Amino acid sequence: MEGDSVRSDVSRRRLLDVLLSGGVFAFLGAVFYPVMRYLTPPPEHEVISSTVVAATVGEVKPNSGKIFRFGSKPGLLVRLPSGEWRAFSAVCTHLQCTVQYRSDLEHIWCPCHNGQFDLTGKNVSGPPPKPLEAYDVIVKGDEVAVSRRA
Repeated sequence: MEGDSVRSDVSRRRLLDVLLSGGVFAFLGAVFYPVMRYLTPPPEHEVISSTVVAATVGEVKPNSGKIFRFGSKPGLLVRLPSGEWRAFSAVCTHLQCTVQYRSDLEHIWCPCHNGQFDLTGKNVSGPPPKPLEAYDVIVKGDEVAVSRRA
C-alpha cells in the first residue's frame, strides 16, 4: 500500500516537472521569437523596372531637382540651369543617406557628412568613396522618364 503512494507521488512530481519545464520553454520562445523577428530584416522583393516616369516637364524648374522612386530606392532627377536633364541614384555611396540637389552650389549634396558630387555624379568632396550611379533621361512629350544604363 505504501509503495503505491510513493509511486503516485513520483509520477505527480514528474508530471509537474515536465509541465513547468514546458511552460518555461514556451515563455522563452514567446519572448525571444519576436525579438529575433525584429532583429532580422525581412527579405526585399525589388521590382526590377528598367524605366520609370520620374516627373513631368513643368514639375521640375531649371536649376532644381526632384527625388523620385526608382524600384525600392530613391532616385534624383536634376534639371540644370541650361535646361538639360540628369538623373542619378539618390543613395550616397558612403553611408546610404539620401542625397539632394543644392541649387545654390549647383552640386548634389549628402547631408549626413557633407559629401558633394558634381553634376556628372562624380564625388568631389567629403567621405563618399565612389561616384553616384548615373541613369539615362528620356523626355517624351510632357513626361520625363528615367532608365538604367545598359
